[in-house]
Amino acid sequence: MSLIVRQANTHELEACADLYERVVRATFTWLDVGDPRGKFLKEAGEEEVFVAVDGGRLVGLAAFYRPETYLHSLYVEPSAHGRGVGTALLDHVQSHSETPLSLKVQALNAPARRFYDRRGFLEVEEGQDPDGSRWIRMRR
Repeated sequence: MSLIVRQANTHELEACADLYERVVRATFTWLDVGDPRGKFLKEAGEEEVFVAVDGGRLVGLAAFYRPETYLHSLYVEPSAHGRGVGTALLDHVQSHSETPLSLKVQALNAPARRFYDRRGFLEVEEGQDPDGSRWIRMRR
């Protein structure tokens, strides 16, 4: 694997939105996810988006909201799971932050909770969105 992690170029945001939508729809089967692509593109205007590229192919993305040191999203193509892409993105985002990251993860998303737990994140708060979905805030 020849993984490169870097800030996304503006022309890559459409491909990032496509990846985001694919992974969100495949992962959050218990939620009505609405328009994930449109949501991503709207929020990308306020966030720093980083990409993981392997052999010229987009395999992951992370969106960082700097004012709150908040990792808003981290998504990896299922075919790239277990290859260090998520960890590389997480480490890259952390290297661009002066303080520890925080994030929210869906309570039912056990794989993501385990991923963040193994990388030193602690569960610090629980809450619920207006649609009834439960989330957990984690902080490193």
